[in-house]
Amino acid sequence: MEVKQIDSLAQVDAVAWNRLTGLAYPFLRYEFLWALEQSGSVCEQTGWLPSHVLVMDENELVALMPLYLKQHSWGEYVFDHSWAQAYQQQGLDYYPKWLTAVPLTPCQGPRIVIKAGIAPLAVMHALLDFIKQISEQRGVSSWHCLFPAGQQPELLKSLGLSIREGVQFQWFNRDYRDFEDYLQTLSASKRKMLKRERRRIGEQGIRLLRIPGPEVTPLQWQVFFQFYTMTYLKRGARPYLNLAFFQQIAATMPEQCLLVLALKDDNAVGAALSFVGADTLYGRYWGCYEEYNGLHFEACYYQGLEYCIEHGLKRFDSGAQGEHKISRGFEPISVYSAHWIKDAGFAKAIAQFVAREQKGIQLYKQDAAAYLPFKQEI
Repeated sequence: MEVKQIDSLAQVDAVAWNRLTGLAYPFLRYEFLWALEQSGSVCEQTGWLPSHVLVMDENELVALMPLYLKQHSWGEYVFDHSWAQAYQQQGLDYYPKWLTAVPLTPCQGPRIVIKAGIAPLAVMHALLDFIKQISEQRGVSSWHCLFPAGQQPELLKSLGLSIREGVQFQWFNRDYRDFEDYLQTLSASKRKMLKRERRRIGEQGIRLLRIPGPEVTPLQWQVFFQFYTMTYLKRGARPYLNLAFFQQIAATMPEQCLLVLALKDDNAVGAALSFVGADTLYGRYWGCYEEYNGLHFEACYYQGLEYCIEHGLKRFDSGAQGEHKISRGFEPISVYSAHWIKDAGFAKAIAQFVAREQKGIQLYKQDAAAYLPFKQEI
């Protein structure tokens, strides 16, 4: 096997990439990552320099790992700014660093994709050796793998990486017949709260449309993008993604997109965009011009729950953070990141920090679960 690095997805065959990744997890599709790159949302100027790693067996692609050279820690959702500050205090450079992740996407999924029949640990060992080698050559401080799923955190831990735990809130479909069937699992007070929130949408004269990606018109994509932009402008920030990115995924992977559009008097007042996986709905982007009572919950959560129930999806991953999701039935789950630190002293200090932090994370997760809205017997 030969390990090699590329600086653009243009240097790898899209069919070979997708044959290895599959289409069940939309964010590792060639089309999604290429749209980020080709639109300029991910590039050296934005601090995300593509540096993907391929493993070849003769001329066959047998493993791959998305990789970016980062000059900052924004858009990652696993916060290491204090680590960078500690480096600075010691007169050392934390940046640049290597990052294996889906840019701007805090959704669990495969991070090192390996062809069936090839030993995963052997491939990961080869990749780590490669990372160490190029880190020495290019003066890179560390490698971080964010939101790996399945057995990958344990395999990375066995290679000596520090595993950091975090918490997200996700909803699970336990074969509900419809939304009312789901409501019956909630305590009376929470059931009334959800019904009241949904009722207020109609009382404000708002109706919701769930539009499959292939049916979204170019004008609706532009309207959605304006709402998405407003989410950032309200906080005095620039949006991470541009219109070209959304237009490209609309053209290349519309079947995995779902747009929820909120209308009042036939005018759009808000929108939410999700992505559809094999068994999971991923809620990603949202925005509105002005606030309406309960609109965020309806567009971003309840419409998604109904979609999961109607289409037999088992899970709704609505992204990072959001303790307000707990009372609506989103359960706390553990998510992980893996970290290799080149400097031996900092590697030891960060490993100790991660171990201490994990105790607090586990207590937080237990406490969050105590606020779930389900009936006691459930």
